[in-house]
Order: sequence, then structure tokens, then C-alpha cells
Amino acid sequence: MPDSPASDDSVIECRITPWFYRRRAMFAGMYLIAAVLFFKDGMHSWPKENEMAAKKEWFDKEVLEAYDNAKAGGDLTRWSADAKTKGLPVNAEGEPVKWAAYAAERGWPEKPKRRTQAEIDQQYYWGGAGALALLVVALNTLYYRNRKLVGYSDHLVTPSGKRVAYADAFRVDKRKWAVNGLAFVHYREGGEGSKVKIDDLMFDGAGRVLDRHLASFKGELIEKVLDE
Repeated sequence: MPDSPASDDSVIECRITPWFYRRRAMFAGMYLIAAVLFFKDGMHSWPKENEMAAKKEWFDKEVLEAYDNAKAGGDLTRWSADAKTKGLPVNAEGEPVKWAAYAAERGWPEKPKRRTQAEIDQQYYWGGAGALALLVVALNTLYYRNRKLVGYSDHLVTPSGKRVAYADAFRVDKRKWAVNGLAFVHYREGGEGSKVKIDDLMFDGAGRVLDRHLASFKGELIEKVLDE
């Protein structure tokens, strides 16, 4: 729906759009989830998996290997009796249970992966990076919360407070307007060339400011040419 026209002497105030806050919320949620998952792996999941891997190594050595040695030495009867006394995982016949069954009873993976301390530490680094990114998004949102683009009859004021007279503009680039809602106004002030951005997705009604500027614009207008 096109923006309604504004009279020449009216002031157009373009404040932050809901789209901006939704986008920031999406990034914040993504970074929060990433940070939580990384910290969870470093603090709980991977140390726990290392415990499972250590338990499997114990099982292979103290149960399976010991059983095989006793069997090879013809000493299974004594070994089975000792195993039951020690509470080793053996069945009623005194034979070791399968590791897969032993792990399944405890909800463990059949092949737990051992993680190095360096790998565990890395989860803290990535978790910290996610938390830092979340902080940046929060600060950026607060920074722009009260910002606005303002259009007057003969000039505009950017969200950072920069005053740009329409008469100082010599080029307007609208190639990204149709898709991204972005236009760039190139202007000269005191002999120095610079440009400002008009962002219609970020500032509600920015298109009205651009239309007002273009109504009296005499310079170069760059627009995207669509194929017929």
C-alpha cells in the first residue's frame, strides 16, 4: 500500500518499524539458543559423555578382557564367583552381559565419544561468543530504539542527527529500493561529497521522505531497470 502524500510544510517523522524489532528478536533468540547449547555441552553433556567413555573402557578391561583371560586360563568358575561378589555386570551363569545392553539400561549411547579438554574448553569459547553477540544485538536495539528519520520541506534529518538539504543532493540511488527498501542520497556539503541512507524497512514512512525529496530533485536518479 503506497504511503499517503505529505503537504510541503508538514514534518514527516519516521520511527522504528515493528520489522526491526522482530528481526532483532530473531537474532537474539538464535544467539541465545546457540550460547545455551554450547555452554550445556561444555558444562554437562560432554563431561558426562567422557564419564560414559571411561566406563566403557573400564568395562572392556575389567569385565570383558578379564573374562577372556580367565576363560583362556581355564579359571572361569572362580572368576564368575568373584565377579558376582564384586557386583560386576554378569548374568546368572556368571558370563559378562553385553555392553550394548548394559549401556541401554542406563540410557547411554552404545559408542560414547571421548572429548579432549581442548574440545570442551572450545564450547565455552563459542558459548561466550554467542553471549557476546546477544549483548551486541541488545545494545544495538537500545541504540536505535528512539532514533527516527525526519523529513522537512527543504531538508531531512538522519537518525544520527545529520541535516541534509535537498538542494545539496546530486545523485539518488534507488537500485535496492524495490527489494530491500534502501535508497542512498549522495550530496555535497562545503565541497565534500558524502551520502546518507534512507531505509524504509527500518523507519516507518521513509518512502514519504524520499518522495518529498524526489519531487524537487534535479540531479541523477539511478533506478533498477527491469527486463520486460
